[in-house]
Amino acid sequence: MRILLTGANGYIGMRLLPVLVEAGHEVTCVVRDKNRFKPSQDLLDKINIIEFDFLHPENAVQHFNKKQFDVSYYLIHSLGDTSTTLKEYEIRSAGCFVLVASLTQVKQIVYLSGISNEKNLSKHLLARKVVKDVFIRSGIAYTIFEAGIIVGSGSISFEIIRDLTEKIPVMIVPRWLNSRCQPIAIRNVIFYLHKCLLNERTFFRTFEIGGPDVLTYKQMLLEFAAVRGYKRYIISLPVLFPGLSVYWLYLTTSANFTIAKQLVQSMKNDVVCKEFSIREIIPQDLIPYREAIKMAFERIEQNMVISSWTDSASSSLSRLDLNQYIEVPVNGCYKDRRWVEIDKDKVEEVAGRFFGIGGKHGWYYADKLWRMRGLMDKLVGGVGMSRGRRSDVDIQPGETIDFWRVLLADRKNHRLLLFAEMKLPGEAWLEFSIVKNENRCLLKQTATFRPKGIMGRNYWYAMLPFHYFIFRNMLKRIAGKK
Repeated sequence: MRILLTGANGYIGMRLLPVLVEAGHEVTCVVRDKNRFKPSQDLLDKINIIEFDFLHPENAVQHFNKKQFDVSYYLIHSLGDTSTTLKEYEIRSAGCFVLVASLTQVKQIVYLSGISNEKNLSKHLLARKVVKDVFIRSGIAYTIFEAGIIVGSGSISFEIIRDLTEKIPVMIVPRWLNSRCQPIAIRNVIFYLHKCLLNERTFFRTFEIGGPDVLTYKQMLLEFAAVRGYKRYIISLPVLFPGLSVYWLYLTTSANFTIAKQLVQSMKNDVVCKEFSIREIIPQDLIPYREAIKMAFERIEQNMVISSWTDSASSSLSRLDLNQYIEVPVNGCYKDRRWVEIDKDKVEEVAGRFFGIGGKHGWYYADKLWRMRGLMDKLVGGVGMSRGRRSDVDIQPGETIDFWRVLLADRKNHRLLLFAEMKLPGEAWLEFSIVKNENRCLLKQTATFRPKGIMGRNYWYAMLPFHYFIFRNMLKRIAGKK
């Protein structure tokens, strides 16, 4: 079967892709930026890739004319965009998708959305409902799945719940934590998305999908804590403080401010299934919430997390063109260059250390100061340190490491290049590399800062004392020297 997969480098798309390929389908992935799309080499050899932005329908004919597909998945969500532009983006993107589906003679559109059975919808859920309406009016057979909270390693809901339960032993929470939801395991979601292919019983229909458990958000937090062996106490306030709740989520979790705001708005409503016809059409064993958590942590512990919400190119934080930042500028920049000699037989060991930097491994020196810098970044509207990294051992261009974005991860040539996504009066790069010649082998560490105006220059000079101690000792630790 010929399949067009949009959002292929997103959280759901990266999970669905290997399932479709393994089933023998001919898959064409549509991505905004090929440099951000890093599936395994085995998958790359079996798929086609089209670089296209659905916000630019004027280019649709050029990219899709004379191509044909049987089924097309719409897995594009603009969760990280501002609420003022969210609806506009979704309508334009969905309209372009319908145009592409018509050009390529698609027989079925498959769309994953969220449960939206309440009258007073958040702007986020309303935008998704607008997309649904676009597909209903398209005249093409559609299958729409509306999911509750998706539980899986790397999902935004999972990571936020994880942040809250791991960091806060006693929580004073607003009343929206008493809203009910029906969490569903990522494996169950992928099964529905796969098994609906050209299933005529699913044509021109919308299905609500959820797991076997109906829980309040408060119960979800407590259940999560119980699975992890934490003792947690939650005190609910009888009033709703939406503004305060946004800042609470923003400062204590990996969510940026826009996402935190959208989530709080969404949590005011119950997201519980009201119809269950899909269970008869596509039967499967639904995974209980506790079991879904255990399965997610098994993937984490085995370093088998395929995708994370932080690495999605749909995020407004990652709209930058990575290519323009790979060549680190020279003119008008301040640089902190350091190097240390290492043994030639220790190259792979040393490279393994800097490729494993960030996340749980930390930054090898002064982790408390790094965390303090992350908190300062959060307080001024930045991403902070809480995004971590997808895997402790693997890293790909486009992924995140705390408040850095990976530009280059070249293991063959032992080079790692990071670009800062924290709030700065300028632009910052951090590079690690190993340089060898006949006589010597050097581990090099270069911090580059391109200031914006006098504020940028003052910032650089204010940071110099910290750079001296932090960068100097970090380099020594990575080199394996005391």
